[in-house]
Amino acid sequence: MTSAVDTELGAELQGFREVQSLAYACAEAVAARLVPGVTEREAARMQREWLRERGVRDWFHLPFAWFGDRTAFAGFKIPLQFFPTNRRLEPGMPFILDMAPVFNGFTADIGYSGSLGPNPVQDRLMADLEEHRELILREVRERRSLREIYEDVERLMNRQGYANRHRAYPFGVIAHKVDRVKQRRFSPNVFGFGTQSLKGLASDALHGHRDGWSPLWSPYKFSDHPPQPGLWAVEPHLGFRGTGAKFEEILVVTDSKDPRESAFWLDDDLPHVRRWAEARSL
Repeated sequence: MTSAVDTELGAELQGFREVQSLAYACAEAVAARLVPGVTEREAARMQREWLRERGVRDWFHLPFAWFGDRTAFAGFKIPLQFFPTNRRLEPGMPFILDMAPVFNGFTADIGYSGSLGPNPVQDRLMADLEEHRELILREVRERRSLREIYEDVERLMNRQGYANRHRAYPFGVIAHKVDRVKQRRFSPNVFGFGTQSLKGLASDALHGHRDGWSPLWSPYKFSDHPPQPGLWAVEPHLGFRGTGAKFEEILVVTDSKDPRESAFWLDDDLPHVRRWAEARSL
């Protein structure tokens, strides 16, 4: 018999799954509209407009777009460099679209990698990311510490011959917790981040500090603890000679003793997962 708790959890996860699917649908729709000469700022605006037309009014963070060597965060030293620029897309150039909408109080944070025409280097990076998705899930189920898992991901990248580009993110994070967000009539943002979402992350940080865990998954000591139950937006990011690729999606962590139920990806029907499945079927 299904318990009330199971039913409530299922409804919660469905809400997160729906907004994550909406975000990936936006990424695919915008990617299909990209043409030579489009700027990062224009691509970011296309994402905002597509989602607003479908009811999104709040954000964990506003959409980003990175083109060319900016997909590998080449030369990034300060947070302002992450924001979209007037870099124009060219044939064969890699791109990454990244957005984190809030819809009906549920949050997603996704990353979509592609290129304008063939780009064998980015294709290889994307293919090699499959092993990272498998490693992360396996080691979370083993209840390894977040810091250990981070180090294992980085070692795998090094063996593959790639640079760890999520090291360039603030605090070097590979993931962060996501939660429900209270809906407000007005949803302001500060430096591109929604204030309601930031309040939730700050609250997690405060409670976590008191209880010995962090909502940020980093290579530092404050992440030296087992995975905390909840939802985590995970984004391993590879770089190779000015080309970058990543995926970002939600990982669900529970307190179940059953390894298969203790951690699982929220949804396997995502563009990069379908891409890997199609490649195996060839």
